[in-house]
Amino acid sequence: MTGDVQGTDAAVASPGPAPEGQVHGSVLVSIGALLLGMLLAALDQTIVSTALPTIVSDLGGLEHLSWVVTAYLLASTAATPLWGKLGDQYGRKKLFQTAIVIFLIGSALCGMAQNMPELIAFRALQGLGGGGLIVLSMAIVGDLVSPRERGKYQGLFGAVFGATSVLGPLLGGFFTEHLSWRWVFYINLPVGVVALAVIATALHIPRRSAQHVIDYLGTFLIAAVATCLILVASLGGSTWGWTSPQLIGVAVLAVVLAVAFAAVERRAAEPVLPLKLFHIRTFTLAAVISFVVGFAMFGAMTYLPTFLQVVQGISPTMSGVHMLPMVFGLLISSTASGQIVSRTGRWKVFPIAGTGVTTLGLLLLHQLDENSGTATMSAFFFVFGLGLGLVMQVLVLIVQNAVSYEDLGVATSGATFFRSIGASFGVAIFGTIFASRLGDKLTAALRGQQLPAGLDANALKSDPKVIAGLPASLRPSVLHAYASSITDVFLYAAPVAFVGFVLAWFLREDRLRGSVTAPDVTQTLASNPVERSSYDEVCRALSVLGTREGRREIYEKITARAGYDLLPAASWVLLRVKKYGRVEPGVLAERSPVPLNVVLAAARQVEERGLATREGVDLILTDRGREVAGRLAKAREESLAELLGDWWGPDRPTDLVQLVEELNAELCGSDAERPHDGEVKRPRGGFA
Repeated sequence: MTGDVQGTDAAVASPGPAPEGQVHGSVLVSIGALLLGMLLAALDQTIVSTALPTIVSDLGGLEHLSWVVTAYLLASTAATPLWGKLGDQYGRKKLFQTAIVIFLIGSALCGMAQNMPELIAFRALQGLGGGGLIVLSMAIVGDLVSPRERGKYQGLFGAVFGATSVLGPLLGGFFTEHLSWRWVFYINLPVGVVALAVIATALHIPRRSAQHVIDYLGTFLIAAVATCLILVASLGGSTWGWTSPQLIGVAVLAVVLAVAFAAVERRAAEPVLPLKLFHIRTFTLAAVISFVVGFAMFGAMTYLPTFLQVVQGISPTMSGVHMLPMVFGLLISSTASGQIVSRTGRWKVFPIAGTGVTTLGLLLLHQLDENSGTATMSAFFFVFGLGLGLVMQVLVLIVQNAVSYEDLGVATSGATFFRSIGASFGVAIFGTIFASRLGDKLTAALRGQQLPAGLDANALKSDPKVIAGLPASLRPSVLHAYASSITDVFLYAAPVAFVGFVLAWFLREDRLRGSVTAPDVTQTLASNPVERSSYDEVCRALSVLGTREGRREIYEKITARAGYDLLPAASWVLLRVKKYGRVEPGVLAERSPVPLNVVLAAARQVEERGLATREGVDLILTDRGREVAGRLAKAREESLAELLGDWWGPDRPTDLVQLVEELNAELCGSDAERPHDGEVKRPRGGFA
């Protein structure tokens, strides 16, 4: 899977963005439109959960509730690799516009759905477009900005996911309570239209095509296998008996399709999921643990709003507020764990602790009932989110560390792919357990009771709002039936999380490569397996490291590495003169964040050492100065190459060499870096 290789290579090969860290206004507008597209897809993963209880009351079909979420997850997961490669072949702008249109059509149809089967079908269509929005928006950034700037702008996409994880439940609850649940879907329309208009007018990227052999058959087969298994898990024992011909037939079909998938992937030129990755123990274990995390996270997020609204009697809007402790716990621990691992190189404690705390969180959630207080619920939600965050960031990171450069991109998306499949299973299986337990418990609670006319267990299952009209003597037992049915699913999920805890102990803590850094928040919160090339993954990591290091220390390090005793600012000045041929120190200070006195002291030193001479007011390099500046640039390139570890071997690929050279030119020649201790400011101009 090399979905973005062509786009990013093109960005390196062409002038593209403005020099010296500046970005043209049209590019900023385009990135804003891309962020709107990402917002649509990200918001739709979280906004629906708080509306689900109301949707069930309106449309009925409680037993199919989980498929409202599952259909979207499955469709977006299966479509993601196709969007990436089709964008390479036919142009990302047109494909991105197509994805928005598909998403908006799906959103409009979801808002107009009259029954649960219609809503599920339209959610699948919406997910088909959503997968394209996520992967193409990330890829287009590579077409618009240089490698050095890319990490910063991809960070904005991470911020969008972080914000939607908080805003989604709140907005979903607000629209449901004050307008209609249908506005959960209609709200996408104006945002999407604005994004379409801006992209049509402001987004200008060169049309380049890269020939790929798209693994259509492999993509179809793996989606079909997942769908069959989810059908068995969600319909077995309820709609279909465990020994029914339908269930056995679907199970056998899943096995046949799985065998066919394995055969196809062995022969595919560009397999959607290369089987050789499973020969790497770390990848296999991380894939299973990713499945567990997705299972627990999305399963819980789907049914916690039902617990809050139906059992606790909390409004849809406030149910979103009550879920914030889980989101904050996830964000805090995922950010902290990713940064700690990137800086210390030690990671094994986090998947162990994360799966252990997640198991504990599920057991705590099982303790909730209709009498639980807000403080108790918030504490339990926070613990659960904390556990998920501890393990989610690290799984992507350790997978990247375990594979060769050629498999870096596909392994990264593969880890997220299994989380997506786990999410689909979790939501479906949680839904089956909930519906089955609720029917039994409501029947038991109402047995022997004098019920109002037309009211029975099925009516209470179909419309939870009926509970409010029950006689006071009946209401407590019905609420308890709902509460225990929901919390039972957390008890059943705890052993699954515990399996992840056991497996985490078998992970081998290999030494972390210098170029492996904490992944984007998108890879933590997104369910979609965002497909980026190996080139893009290394580009992101080196950009993050370069930005983090972009201070006086850069010039101290490269000066020492080159074997010179120069002021850091003097090395900086030499590289500036090397880049532009001649510079005037006063103008250099004016157009950079470096104070005039620091520039003048540096200029004086390079003149005294015979590295530069004056020609009028300008500095030009002497022969000795050109030699020193060349060695300084080479020292920076070597320091970047060192971070790549064994990826920078004798057989290193051309695109990796190209990336290091491009980043080296940017890092060694950027006014945005400061070889002094003053405040960093954005440079006002360059020396074009």
